[in-house]
Amino acid sequence: MPRRRFLTIVLAVLLWLPLGAAAKEATEPKGGSARNFLTGQLLIAGPQMGDPRFAESVIYMIAHDANGAFGLIVNRVLGEGPLAAFLKGFGIDVPSAQGQMRVHYGGPVEPGRGFVLHTGDYKSEHTKVVNSRISMTGERDVLKAIGEGAGPRRSIFALGYAGWGPGQLEGELARGDWLTAPADEGMLFDDQNGDKWERARKKTGLPL
Repeated sequence: MPRRRFLTIVLAVLLWLPLGAAAKEATEPKGGSARNFLTGQLLIAGPQMGDPRFAESVIYMIAHDANGAFGLIVNRVLGEGPLAAFLKGFGIDVPSAQGQMRVHYGGPVEPGRGFVLHTGDYKSEHTKVVNSRISMTGERDVLKAIGEGAGPRRSIFALGYAGWGPGQLEGELARGDWLTAPADEGMLFDDQNGDKWERARKKTGLPL
């Protein structure tokens, strides 16, 4: 993508702060059984999704309990540019940083906040462990680790998140707005975003 556009995105993410109270609370279940909840699964927009913010979106559910739900869209890319330039925008100087950084649209809530969804091989004091395979970190330490080659094996940087209050997601599911499917590392982190929605829908076992 043009360097100017990528730098505009970098400037936008300078607003990134540690997880705010609303996001943090959404990722911390308050007790009770999680057997009927969708933590660690895919939430897939149904064909009749009426909200354009979520049309054809695939969301990885970081947390879901009786108090609400929190997830990140994993199939919408805002832009891409040099990793070194991206880190510099955060005041992280890693001259040896190689490769590109892709910025994803994580959802419409708090679009100035950043989150790194990643494989479970990286963990810091700020990491939210979803399960043994997938975690999320909402602090800059993970970005520095990525630049130094000490970060997670695979990751997605996302701006914003998708959030629901108590009972809200359950109502949308009952209305048929969403489908659900098991999540796997390949689908979460691959670069084939153009057909990720179709592939996710096939995982539901429902006819297209």
